[in-house]
Amino acid sequence: MANRIFQDLSSFVMPPNFRGRGVIFVQFWWIVQSLIFRNSPQYLYKFRAFLLRCFGAKIGKNVLIRPTVKVTYPWKLRIGDCSWIGDDVVLYSLGIIDIGDHSVISQRSYLCAGDHDYQISSFPIRGRNIVVESEVWVATDVYISPGVVIGRGAVVGARSSVFSDLPGGWVCVGSPCKAVKLR
Repeated sequence: MANRIFQDLSSFVMPPNFRGRGVIFVQFWWIVQSLIFRNSPQYLYKFRAFLLRCFGAKIGKNVLIRPTVKVTYPWKLRIGDCSWIGDDVVLYSLGIIDIGDHSVISQRSYLCAGDHDYQISSFPIRGRNIVVESEVWVATDVYISPGVVIGRGAVVGARSSVFSDLPGGWVCVGSPCKAVKLR
């Protein structure tokens, strides 16, 4: 094992069209997010939804998105009607992040829709979709890993780490997060 190369980042190559838009468009979004989105007054929920839609996000009606939310690629984001996204939430949308109707993603939660294949030395990047179905509450400071589906009506307890799918209608807690009781 001493001579084995586990990771050779000099051989990393960004997959074609991985970001889903050109470099200039991506940079433009990050500038708009930093200067306009983030500095918009708290009550301008419709304005922030409008900005996200302008960059390709599919945002439902009556969605509340706080100004400190960070979205990597809005064109890979879908949020259903009447959902809330809290302060300092990170939507790391390397893959699609799909949040259903009437769902809450509470403050400081991190939805990570991408990773690297550590088994290949070139460490290729992968977008892996996250689905948060309708009527879900993700409590504060929760980490949701790539490829996870959280079932309808689930509650994910504060500071949980979600590494696998969670069943609908259950209260789930812990690290790793597990279903503990019916909602």
